[in-house]
Amino acid sequence: MSTSTVSAVSAAPKKSARRKLSVPVILLIIAGGLVLVSLVRLISGADDLTSVGQVSGALQLAVPIGLAGLGGLWAERAGVVNIGLEGMMILGTWFGAYAGYQWGPWSGVALGILGGALGGLLHAVITVTFGVNHIVSGVAINILAVGATRYLSNFTFDKAAGGSSKQSPRIDEITKITIPGLSDWLRDIQGKHWFFVSDVAGVLGGLLTNLSLLTVVALLLIPATVWILWHTSFGLRLRSCGENPVAAESLGVNVYKYKYIAVVVSGGLAGLAGAFLAIVATGIYQEGQTGGRGYIGLAAMIFGNWMPGGMALGAGLFGFTDSLKLRGGAENVHAMLLLLAILLLIVLFWQLYKKKYVPAAVSGVAAVALFTWYAFTDEVPSQFVDAAPYITTLLVLALSAQRLRMPKANGMPYRKGQGK
Repeated sequence: MSTSTVSAVSAAPKKSARRKLSVPVILLIIAGGLVLVSLVRLISGADDLTSVGQVSGALQLAVPIGLAGLGGLWAERAGVVNIGLEGMMILGTWFGAYAGYQWGPWSGVALGILGGALGGLLHAVITVTFGVNHIVSGVAINILAVGATRYLSNFTFDKAAGGSSKQSPRIDEITKITIPGLSDWLRDIQGKHWFFVSDVAGVLGGLLTNLSLLTVVALLLIPATVWILWHTSFGLRLRSCGENPVAAESLGVNVYKYKYIAVVVSGGLAGLAGAFLAIVATGIYQEGQTGGRGYIGLAAMIFGNWMPGGMALGAGLFGFTDSLKLRGGAENVHAMLLLLAILLLIVLFWQLYKKKYVPAAVSGVAAVALFTWYAFTDEVPSQFVDAAPYITTLLVLALSAQRLRMPKANGMPYRKGQGK
């Protein structure tokens, strides 16, 4: 089947899609965000907001969320909702740690991917072949993964030197790279605390300091996904299954095959996210270490409007706010109150420009409340510091919900030949 023929399947949905942001516009938005953060840093005195350590930590925290979100994107672009990302990540942590401490970290990465892919295959069998509700299947896989890894740990890690029933022995590190000279120079500029310039240096320094090779691989998977799904005939056929599987089948697309491929790849990416947590982020498997990141990856994917670039921004946002509580804690999160208040003011003026007066009023009230909280306090309660990443994620999702458009056949049951 020719590419032009498959294009007919996805032509109709594209008519209602919003125009994509160009690369210069995206770069301008990022620069504007840095200017805003730099301004908040100067006002609040929270100089660690854009430090090299903060950015490096944010990247490490964002990678597993981004990989899980990328996995969700693959599945949902083919029309399968993957709530089971959390369970597939759990399988990735266990399989990655099991192979990692015995045969080396890269073996752990490979087996972690395989473990997640097995979870994806199970989800595909349940949803695609047997037509079970996607949400029910995903929840079942999450529960099954917790029980399976606990059972396996009892007679593997518990009997290994340095391990226990809830954690593995220490895993060797994957090589980390730092660009000598340039990294130190950027750190020095960041330490000057100049407006905007130091912030740019801090961001670039964080991206070039102690960077795990697995992080580099994870980052490269984002443009690879863009190329495969949006610039190949394979990707076009896969996406057609998530938009209109009946029409795709009528044009000769094997819908079941593409759904299976997408969900298995989805599980493999979630398994890679779990392996990253066990091997790079902590160097050890611990029960419950995913901490709901599979669900947060799903939220990042939704925030990104089922697009890789937007998903990466969502993962970066959560990683940044999560890193804030680890470096500077209450002071950094207190500065974030001012940042959120300014952002809500921008939203207020935008909503007024669009003549959406009720959302504008809500944004205005929230902005005033945050300004007041920031002005009359010096720090925030420790409970709010821990909850800040989740609150920020929910807030951003709520503000971006009006622009979302998921694949039209996402989550809908499909049986072969139903269009006849």
